[in-house]
Amino acid sequence: MSEQGKVHLVTGGSRGIGRSIALALASAGDVVYFNHYDPDDSAADETIGLLEDAGVEAFGQKFDVTDAGQVQAWVKEAFEAQGRIDNLINNAGITMDGLLVRMSPEQFNQVIQVNLVGVFYCTQAAAKLMMKQRFGSIVSLASIAGQIGNPGQANYAASKAGVIALTKTAAKELATRGVRVNAVAPGFIETDMVNTIPEKLQEAMKAMIPMGRAGQPEDVADVVAFLCSDAARYVTGQVIAINGGMMM
Repeated sequence: MSEQGKVHLVTGGSRGIGRSIALALASAGDVVYFNHYDPDDSAADETIGLLEDAGVEAFGQKFDVTDAGQVQAWVKEAFEAQGRIDNLINNAGITMDGLLVRMSPEQFNQVIQVNLVGVFYCTQAAAKLMMKQRFGSIVSLASIAGQIGNPGQANYAASKAGVIALTKTAAKELATRGVRVNAVAPGFIETDMVNTIPEKLQEAMKAMIPMGRAGQPEDVADVVAFLCSDAARYVTGQVIAINGGMMM
C-alpha cells in the first residue's frame, strides 16, 4: 500500500508525449505505471531511468490496449500493489493515414481500435476502481483533428472525435463519485509520429499556427498535469485545446 505519493497510469508512456506526461505528473515518492507497444524495451527502460532519477518508482509493461483482458490485468495489478489509483492518462495512439476513398477497412478499424476502443477499455477498468475509492482523474488525448477534421485522416479524426464524446459522457456518469474526466486536444506537436510527415507539409502546417511554431510534448504534459492536480478540482468534462491558436 502506497503510504505517500500518488499513483499514475499512463498508456503509451515510453516516449514522446506519453513520456513527457509521466515526467510532468510524478513527484518524488510517486509511482508510475506505463504501458508501451514498442518493438523492444529500450525506450521504456530509458523512461524508467528518467523517472527513477526523479525519485519516482516506475514500472513499464508491453501490451496492446485493444486487449481488454490485458488492460484489466494491468490496472488491477497497479491497484492491488499500491492500494489506489490517482490518475489515468489515455495517451496511446496510432495513425494509418490515407484518403477516404482509398482507405482500407483494416486501416480504418485498426486506428479506431487503438485510439478509441483502447481508451474505452482503460477508462472502464480504472473508473470501476476510482468509483469505489471515490476519487481520481482521467485525462485522454484527443486531437485538433477530432475537432475540425483533417484530410487523409478520416480514421484518426473519427477516433479522436469519439474520444471527446466518450470523455464528456464518462464525466457526467462519474462526477457524483468524485472522479473527474477531461481531455486535451493537441495541435501540431513535434513527436516521432509528426516527424514522419514530409518537411514541406510540416512547414505548411506551421504557417497555419498564429504562434508561429510547433508545440513540444512538454506543452501538452503541463496541461495534463494541471488537469490531474487539485488546482483543477472543479474541472470535468472539458476538452482543452493545445494548438498555438491553430483553432480558436
